Amino acid sequence: MLYHVKMDVNIPRDIPLETVEAIKAAEKKRATELQEAGKWPHLWRIVGQYSNISIIDVESNDELHALLSSLPLFPYMTIQVTPLAKHPSSIV
Repeated sequence: MLYHVKMDVNIPRDIPLETVEAIKAAEKKRATELQEAGKWPHLWRIVGQYSNISIIDVESNDELHALLSSLPLFPYMTIQVTPLAKHPSSIV
């Protein structure tokens, strides 16, 4: 199942910089693992925002929730999920 996922990140300003940098490094590592596993085939930054648009490819809503909640930045995200279906006019 494909999902369009918008993630907006809002890290509180009172978290120490060293902690923020460690969370970001862990986030990059986890995102790389998920992309290499084929679960996160598209990841796009939204220009001018600390946000991304992603296409996630998983078997179920539960797997999507587990994937998203495994992200180190998850506690600081607002996430919008839209399930996708193949369009009848798509040639791909």
